[in-house]
Amino acid sequence: MTEVKPEDVEALVEIFDQSDWSELRIASSNFQLYLSKDAAQRDRHRVAVPASATPAMSSQRAAGSLSVQQMQHATAASPHAAASADAAIPDGMQAVRAPSLGTFYLAPKPGAAPFVTVGQRVEPETEICIIEVMKLFTAVRAGTRGIVRRILAADAQMVEFDQPLILIEPAD
Repeated sequence: MTEVKPEDVEALVEIFDQSDWSELRIASSNFQLYLSKDAAQRDRHRVAVPASATPAMSSQRAAGSLSVQQMQHATAASPHAAASADAAIPDGMQAVRAPSLGTFYLAPKPGAAPFVTVGQRVEPETEICIIEVMKLFTAVRAGTRGIVRRILAADAQMVEFDQPLILIEPAD
């Protein structure tokens, strides 16, 4: 199996940006990439991110109006690392997971107020953080109604695909 590297994705984005194409979709068994210059298409493909499912990427602030819908890191984490990450999630909590490899940010820009804080109530559509991959920013949503109980990743920390980022205690 060939590993998809960040440089490969960056090259695809650059080629797409310089082309006259309106959409680009690439899919394999372990990687999916969707780029669109049409805002209506981006909105049609945007997906709410449930905490328990494989999240989708939506690039709301990407330069060049590009939208990456889903990119899974091709190199899987070791089973031991994944098991220990899941073991650290207390019963009754839902973990919001990283949709991709990238840099985790708690605020929309340096010096701005964070998207969420511990103790804050959130709705499924509440934007709780962003993940940056090669200048493409992915908004991550809570995916559930509840209260933020713990922020597991540090601001500006590099995170892995499917890494737990924030714990939410579900509420009715």
